[in-house]
Amino acid sequence: MHFSIPETESRSGDSGGSAYVAYNIHVNGVLHCRLRKEYGANVLPAFPPKKLFSLTPAEVEQRREQLEKYMQAVRQDPLLGSSETFNSFLRRAQQETQQVPTEEVSLEVLLSNGQKVLVNVLTSDQTEDVLEAVAAKLDLPDDLIGYFSLFLVREKEDGTFSFVRKLQEFELPYVSVTSLRSQEYKIVLRKSYWDSAYDDDVMENRVGLNLLYAQTVSDIERGWILVTKEQHRQLKSLQEKVSKKEFLRLAQTLRHYGYLRFDACVADFPEKDCPVVVSAGNSELSLQLRLPGQQLREGSFRVTRMRCWRVTSSVPLPSGGTSSPGRGRGEVRLELAFEYLMSKDRLQWVTITSPQAIMMSICLQSMVDELMVKKSGGSIRKMLRRRVGGTLRRSDSQQAVKSPPLLESPDASRESTVKLSSKLSAVSLRGIGSPSTDASASDVHGNFAFEGIGDEDL
Repeated sequence: MHFSIPETESRSGDSGGSAYVAYNIHVNGVLHCRLRKEYGANVLPAFPPKKLFSLTPAEVEQRREQLEKYMQAVRQDPLLGSSETFNSFLRRAQQETQQVPTEEVSLEVLLSNGQKVLVNVLTSDQTEDVLEAVAAKLDLPDDLIGYFSLFLVREKEDGTFSFVRKLQEFELPYVSVTSLRSQEYKIVLRKSYWDSAYDDDVMENRVGLNLLYAQTVSDIERGWILVTKEQHRQLKSLQEKVSKKEFLRLAQTLRHYGYLRFDACVADFPEKDCPVVVSAGNSELSLQLRLPGQQLREGSFRVTRMRCWRVTSSVPLPSGGTSSPGRGRGEVRLELAFEYLMSKDRLQWVTITSPQAIMMSICLQSMVDELMVKKSGGSIRKMLRRRVGGTLRRSDSQQAVKSPPLLESPDASRESTVKLSSKLSAVSLRGIGSPSTDASASDVHGNFAFEGIGDEDL
């Protein structure tokens, strides 16, 4: 059986608009049998059944979607996702499908400030190998490598980046970026954690401090971090004094520090087809929205109050009507839906329609992972360190992280954002029904951080 699977953690389509690469993967149950033997029958979701007779085009599409969902269900399971059997299968499929021979190549990786880092890697190197090569080029200590990740981004016409996805363990970064056959796609190095308390670990090292400083300046410049004129003046003064640690300490107090912002999309909160801008960070999803006749407002959804979430995909049928904002006709539509504890006894589904829904889901899961490690008293260093006892390929020539230019004056066109109350009481809530119930239980991501919620968290 042939089916197409996108080279991302999505059920269908991609998380960057057009970055869709189809892999013709032969699945006959062999992989499923190997995983059952390795982890037991009760761990795996049911393998999609085959039909003995020829399939209609509609049935072929249904089968393809079932197989994609199976692969994603396995990949997103914490236990199965770490399976080398599964990851090596996807890596081989990626390289063989693109017909890329194993050879040494130069790969360009960007820092948050646009600085280019050129590393020599193999086309068959997985994400971890490339990350270690970048760290070696920058002389970043191996115990800090896990604090950073590689992201696939798309450069817009205005020079800003739209984050497509975080590169996963099963990917080959060189193949991933070159197979898109477009110069607008880049690989960017960015910190991989959410809790600013872990900045202290990174700031102890000179290279780590410079990387964090460059990212923060870039986030302020692009408007991801919200600053007042007075705060901007103080930050610029610290820049002029080259007081990087003091600069970061002040930045840590600002709204949306360390957040990842997504492209404009739509949500069904507080009303249907509401244009929003979603940001992820500090154990929450932030939705900036504009209600009719009102100024820009912000609502925050805490991860600890999300009972569960899921990503679904659909292909709207062509019709004579006009499309809603953010819903391209005939294109795969991705939705992130989460069940949120609005009050002590009331759960409500909130749905965000965005090509970046997969990445939003991955951000939620990583924030939950951090919360659980912190709650259990575990070490974030151990959680983030990927290869214990691994060897790093050190480069003969290290590359310094350049200091970013001084902050420009605040953009006068940027509006101030009014923060809604923690319970979103300033927004009239409408009864929002549950998303379609045809998804199986394996499509839903249960939130272990939700189980420990108490009245004091409401």
